[in-house]
Amino acid sequence: MTQQGSSPVGDDADRARIAWLRDELHRYAHQYHVLDAPTVPDAEYDRLFRELQALELRHPAWTTPDSPTQRVGGKALEHFATVRHRVPMLSIRTETDTLASGAENFDARARRELALAPDAPAVEYVAEPKFDGLAMNLRYERGVLVQAATRGDGENGEDVTHNIRTIGQIPLRLPPDAPPVLEVRGEVYMRRDDFDRLNELQRGKIAAGAKGEKTFVNPRNAAAGAVRQLDPAIAAQRPLSFFAYGLGEISPPHAGGPALPTHFALLQQLRAWGLPVCDLVEIAHGATALVAYHERIGHLRDSLGFDIDGVVYKVNSLALQQQLGFVTREPRWAVAHKYPAQEQLTTVLAIDVQVGRTGKLTPVAKLAPVFVGGVTVTNATLHNEDEARRKDVRIGDTVTVRRAGDVIPEVAGVLLDKRVGEPAVFSMPTACPVCGSAAVREQGEVDHRCSGGLFCSAQRKQAILHFAQRRAVEVEGLGDKLVDQLVDAGLVRTLPDLYRLTLPALAGLDRMADKSAQNLLDALQKSRQTTLARFVFGLGVRHVGEATAKELARHFGSLDSIMDATPEQLLQVNDVGPIVAQSLRLFFDQQHNREVVRELRECKVNWEEGPPAPTTPQPLSGKTFVITGTLPGMGRDDAKDLIEAAGGKVAGSVSKKTSFVLAGAEAGSKLDRARALGITVLDEAGLREMLNDRT
Repeated sequence: MTQQGSSPVGDDADRARIAWLRDELHRYAHQYHVLDAPTVPDAEYDRLFRELQALELRHPAWTTPDSPTQRVGGKALEHFATVRHRVPMLSIRTETDTLASGAENFDARARRELALAPDAPAVEYVAEPKFDGLAMNLRYERGVLVQAATRGDGENGEDVTHNIRTIGQIPLRLPPDAPPVLEVRGEVYMRRDDFDRLNELQRGKIAAGAKGEKTFVNPRNAAAGAVRQLDPAIAAQRPLSFFAYGLGEISPPHAGGPALPTHFALLQQLRAWGLPVCDLVEIAHGATALVAYHERIGHLRDSLGFDIDGVVYKVNSLALQQQLGFVTREPRWAVAHKYPAQEQLTTVLAIDVQVGRTGKLTPVAKLAPVFVGGVTVTNATLHNEDEARRKDVRIGDTVTVRRAGDVIPEVAGVLLDKRVGEPAVFSMPTACPVCGSAAVREQGEVDHRCSGGLFCSAQRKQAILHFAQRRAVEVEGLGDKLVDQLVDAGLVRTLPDLYRLTLPALAGLDRMADKSAQNLLDALQKSRQTTLARFVFGLGVRHVGEATAKELARHFGSLDSIMDATPEQLLQVNDVGPIVAQSLRLFFDQQHNREVVRELRECKVNWEEGPPAPTTPQPLSGKTFVITGTLPGMGRDDAKDLIEAAGGKVAGSVSKKTSFVLAGAEAGSKLDRARALGITVLDEAGLREMLNDRT
């Protein structure tokens, strides 16, 4: 912070202090909002701001429009004043051909209008994103922002100065070398993260019962609504941003500043004067470079912090721009090259519920076909019941559908003013629409799920793959593609059908020779002999992982005891809490799941059972291990089995809660972290010694 030193006394001292404070606050605001490189803490900025406010209250006549205190202030307006643009805010031609030919056509037109020979050098262009916001004209006189106006009809706009002052990126005062009159053209927009935070705040207000509040459909609508607020205090709560991309009136031309022969030089000058200019602006030579820019920005589109709906090409030379001129109020020297629209309006024809591979129930809006994001969309996800109700989507509604990149289309919002009558509010069904099993929503979860995991045909493939994986029952060679064939061919509907497969049936599948078919039958035969823990894990009970299955097997000793255990008995098992106990009870209360277990037993899938394990503490109870590196005398899975059999847990990452790290050859960063935290490191011999000492 600048040192104050000695100051005059009285009003002169206050006047000097006010000037100093304004300069400092302008500099800090530019560093924070435009350069994204703040140099002082927020608290220091706030302290200086409050001091300036106090001095201006003491001397109200000294308050100027460019003071940082004027970003938010004044009374709410009754209406917007009309502003006549001295230089019309004309729109540019839109190229709706979203392919490479769109850029090539513009280049060909420009070369033709300039009468360039085929072998003449490439035209130099400036390529920049086409921001999806609200066009704005900022008027500076003698370096001070005196007016901000919307585009309106191009000739006349609305005076929204009171709201534009709230945007921290827009300087209220320009450096001394700026022309006496300068109109900056640009786009007011809302960043996606700011939009998400705003909607989260709005949802909180709605939940608290606030009247007249609503969420916003997209960042552009939110930005437009903020700009057109009559009360600047409300506008200040809606986070807005700004990009500069051109000029309106400048008088006298370039006075006090350097000559600007190109549009790119103009943008750099605007940046030097403290106005934000997008970093994605580039110089491009010829059609090939324009095509490459359009494609590259298209790939970046979904990852940008703000919405765009295309890119803009402009002939870079201002002299060539003047030579090209205008046609029907559109410049010949510029074009907007669009991308496929990411949002469109359509109608909800129905709301269905889809069941995913893991049993998740998802409400899906069936739509009147609409072309959005480059494809024809007929379905859009509503995610879950809470989201469907929050957006208040109902059958017959006119909705905005959004599809960005490869993201699944979703309903972004409802146009409530187009709703006819009072259609029913959506509710999730109480039964799975595929198999009829109970649809449940666990405490703390947003999703409903089908409880018929082994029975539901929508979950069939996932259930088989889970059952056959290496850490469960293990059917070697039974992978995704083969499961797809078995299910699609109707050979396997439930898990017991695996053990009813025959050689002729398997050999009839694509790319399945007799030897491959026999190998699968042999693997199935081998899998019939398993362990209770593997079998329980293989059933795919929600929340029951491998470690929990082992604890259940150890505690109860038999499958029947697990299936018949009360919630209270299940809660006595190590690592089983209320959610896991509820999930187990729900699973085994479904008669069709018990039927699958019975049939698997009839197919001679078996395991050893015995009495429940003694309740005395296990040797490694309460100890957490992390395994890293290659162990010389055992596999990592074997080590894990030994640790868990002795009551220990095996975790995947090292933390302060880790008791031991079992390290073998070529141990990596986990070993380094263990040493940094002072955690005991064991080798294979050390583990065996620990187990022998504690048994």
